[in-house]
Amino acid sequence: MSRVSKPYEIVERALELSTTDGLVVIADEHSSANLRWAGNALTTNGVTRGRTLTVIATVDGGQGTASGVVSRSAVTADDLEPLVRAAEATARGAGPAEDAQPLVSGVPSSPDFTDAPAETGSEVFADFAPALGDAFARARSGGRELYGFANHELTSTYLGTSTGLRLRHDQPTGTLELNAKSPDRTRSAWAGRSTRDFKDVDPAALDAELAQRLRWAERRIDLPAGRYETLLPPTAVADLLIYQLWSSTARDAVEGRTVFSRPGGGTRLGETLAPLPLTLRSGPHAPGLESAPFVIAHSSGDSGSVFDNGLPLAPTDWVRDGKLERLTTTRHTAALTGLPVAPAIDNLVLDGGGERSLEEMVAATSGRALLLTCLWYIREVDPATLLLTGLTRDGVYLVEDGEVVGEVNNFRFNESPVDLLSRASEAGRTEKTLPREWGDWFTRAAMPALRIPDFNMSSVSQGV
Repeated sequence: MSRVSKPYEIVERALELSTTDGLVVIADEHSSANLRWAGNALTTNGVTRGRTLTVIATVDGGQGTASGVVSRSAVTADDLEPLVRAAEATARGAGPAEDAQPLVSGVPSSPDFTDAPAETGSEVFADFAPALGDAFARARSGGRELYGFANHELTSTYLGTSTGLRLRHDQPTGTLELNAKSPDRTRSAWAGRSTRDFKDVDPAALDAELAQRLRWAERRIDLPAGRYETLLPPTAVADLLIYQLWSSTARDAVEGRTVFSRPGGGTRLGETLAPLPLTLRSGPHAPGLESAPFVIAHSSGDSGSVFDNGLPLAPTDWVRDGKLERLTTTRHTAALTGLPVAPAIDNLVLDGGGERSLEEMVAATSGRALLLTCLWYIREVDPATLLLTGLTRDGVYLVEDGEVVGEVNNFRFNESPVDLLSRASEAGRTEKTLPREWGDWFTRAAMPALRIPDFNMSSVSQGV
């Protein structure tokens, strides 16, 4: 084993090797464990380990500060000097970085910076796996087939800078996706969960939920495209509002390129977006959704800057009581626009003050409405209105006078999440959820179900 092998030692040695004006080093130690199953039986399982090192060099020149970013996997001590030199060469060959700012300093060091990385393993499924086996048995006796996977990742991030920052964060991320199918494969239902440790995931409850949806699907009702009262479950709300968050960068709004731009100039900050008292917020210490309390930026982009690495994060309301409160803003963008610094945070919560569960919202429905399972293949149509299109998937159900009476065909939709907030007539109880579409990139979300009086199902889809 190399004599310099611990993550913090890798960071310290890389900093010692620097010959430029500034250096940021990010060591990410990854571990993961997974289970996969098909037809009510486990098929594969595995555990992986890995390391990624990102080096960001900055060079001050007569025209401004330039940056160079180089990332490598499986880095050992022998790889360090070539990696640092590559980042420095990239910085020296680049023009001034538009987002240049002084590197962050003065943040107290993490007390566990020199500790070994946290790791996950198959033990994370110690209680979940037997319960999943019981669910397989129940599904088999009930004429259902269960397919899916469970994945748990743990990333320990070590951040060091030439300005003295020594920060550490451990991030667990767990996801479960479960599909139930009828034996003839004509009916399918999906459920997903986000979790930190799989201790709050109940396979029996999920199987019961999917069994009910398969029973609903025994009756098929064809409906045409049109506008329908629609109940969006938390997972669908999360997918729409995550895209809204990604589209809420301050600079783009100030420059007139987004739905958050004010006609004639400026932004829509302070405008009321929703008549309901909806608050859309992020915070590094949100219960059950904890995320890094400081900026970790491996590259610069519209919503983040490598120069902001280590900047402390605080709870942020993006929308408060229905009013647009903040747009994602780096230090550079804040200097350009005069807006408060509001970095992106790796979780998202929508609160609407509602207390009803999705089931209670279904029961309270008078007349006809659609109940969705989830959305997928979401794509942007028009950034000026944030119009999105996508498809429904794994079950759209017809509700009549408080009861689900059957499954209907899938649809393509055309809607803007900003528009939906302005038209929502009810928000249910906020609960942790797994975004179906964006779950590979963003898992920490808590959302209520939303009732939309006139959701635009623009065409019938043959999607499943």
